[in-house]
Amino acid sequence: MKQKLTLILLALLLGLSLAACTTDTPVSEPADPTPTTEVAAEVAVEPTEPAEVEAEPVAATAVPEATAVPTEEPAAEAPTTNLIDGCVENYDASVDYFPEKASVSHADGFTVAYFNNYKVVTVAAPWLGAADSATYVLVQCGTPAPEGFDDAVTIEVPVTSFVSMSTTYLPYLDQFGVLDTLVGVDFGFYAYNPTVQEMLAAGELVELGSGATVNVEAALELEPDIIMTSASGSADFDTHPKLEEVGLTVVLNADYLDITPLGRAEWGKFIATFFNREAQAEALFNEVASEYEALVTLAADVTERPSVFANTPFEGTWYMPGGQSYTAQLFDVAGADYLWGDDESTSTLFLDFETVFDRAAEGDFWLNQGFVTTLADLEATDERFADFAAFQNSALYNYDLRSNEFGGNDFFESAAANPHWVLADLIKIFHPDLLPDHEFVYYRLVE
Repeated sequence: MKQKLTLILLALLLGLSLAACTTDTPVSEPADPTPTTEVAAEVAVEPTEPAEVEAEPVAATAVPEATAVPTEEPAAEAPTTNLIDGCVENYDASVDYFPEKASVSHADGFTVAYFNNYKVVTVAAPWLGAADSATYVLVQCGTPAPEGFDDAVTIEVPVTSFVSMSTTYLPYLDQFGVLDTLVGVDFGFYAYNPTVQEMLAAGELVELGSGATVNVEAALELEPDIIMTSASGSADFDTHPKLEEVGLTVVLNADYLDITPLGRAEWGKFIATFFNREAQAEALFNEVASEYEALVTLAADVTERPSVFANTPFEGTWYMPGGQSYTAQLFDVAGADYLWGDDESTSTLFLDFETVFDRAAEGDFWLNQGFVTTLADLEATDERFADFAAFQNSALYNYDLRSNEFGGNDFFESAAANPHWVLADLIKIFHPDLLPDHEFVYYRLVE
C-alpha cells in the first residue's frame, strides 16, 4: 500500500511539473460543412466538346463529432501553417493542425469539414445518379485516426504519391508545386503539360489505362497513396471498382458534375486538401474568380450580341450544349446570344443536321469544331457545312491552339481550372474591341 501511494504522489508531481512548462494555445473551431446543392455533369463525346447532363442532388453523409484522443506527450506549439512535408512528431489532441482551411463558395459537389487533426471531405454525388455520397477522412500523419467513420476511406495527409486518371487534375498539381508526387496516369498521350511529358519520356510515370482493362498489377506495384479518378456508375467504363477490389485507395473526383465555370474551377481546393495545400488553393482560386468576375462585368453592357452555336456532328448526331449548360453560360457572359439559349436544360441536346441548320444557318459564329484543322478539312467531311453563314464569313474558332504532337489538347486539361482565360478568349472573339491586347490562350481562327 505504501508503495502504491508513493507512485501516485510521483505521478502527481510529474503532472504538475509538465503543466507548469506548458502554455495554452488558442485552437480554431472546426469549420461548418458547406451545404450541398444540385450538381450536373458534362460527359465527353469525341470528337466534340464534352456533353453536359443534369444530376439530382444527393444527401451528404453525416459527419460524426470530433473524437478527442488522449495523449501523454507534452503539449505542442500550435502550427501557423499546414504541414506540407513530414508528419507530426509530438501529437497534442488540443492543437489545430490545419490552421489553413479551404472554404467552398461556388462548387456544389463537395464539402470540407475540419477538426483538430483530421478533415472530412465529402463528395455529394460521385457520379450522375449515385445513391450515396463518398466520404474521405484525411488524417494528419503522425496523429491518430478518429473513430466513427467505418464507411469512409481514411487517408493520411499530406499524400506523397499520386496517380491521376484525368488530365484535369494535372493543372492543380502543377500550381501547388506537387507534380513530383505524380507516379502514374491513365494515358500519357492525353497530357499537354510539358513537365508531365518529360516525366513520361524519362520513364518516371506508369501508364495504367482505364476502365475495366486498367492495369491492376502495375497499380499495385506503384503502391500510391491515392489514385484519383472520375466515375460514371457503369461497370463497363469505370476504373475504380477493380482498383478498390485489390485494396488500393481510390478517390472519386466529380468536378465534371459542376456546371458553373467558377464552381468547376473550385475543385482545385478538393485536390489541395489531400496535400494540405489549402492556402495555395484559396489564393489561386480567389485570383481566378476576381479576374473572371471582372471580365463578366466588362462584357455585361454590350449593345450588340452576335449569335453563336457549337460543335459538329459525330456519327450522325450533333451534340449541342443545353441552353443552361457550362458552355452556354460562358457564351452568355461573353456577350453572345447562344442559339439554343432558350432551352432550359443543362444537359446535351442530341440533334440531327437538319435541325441545327434550320436554326443556325445564319448564325454569326461557329465554335468548338473538335478535330478540325482547316475550313477545307471541315467541308471535306460534309459539304453541307459550307452552307452555314459562319463558314462563308470565316467566323469559325476552334479550341485547339494549345495542342502537342502527342494529341494532348490543353483546353481539355487546364481550361476548367482557368475559366477566366476561356472567357477572355470568347470576349476577344465576340467583342475584340473590349480586349484589344488579349492574346488567345485556347482558341484560334479556323482558316
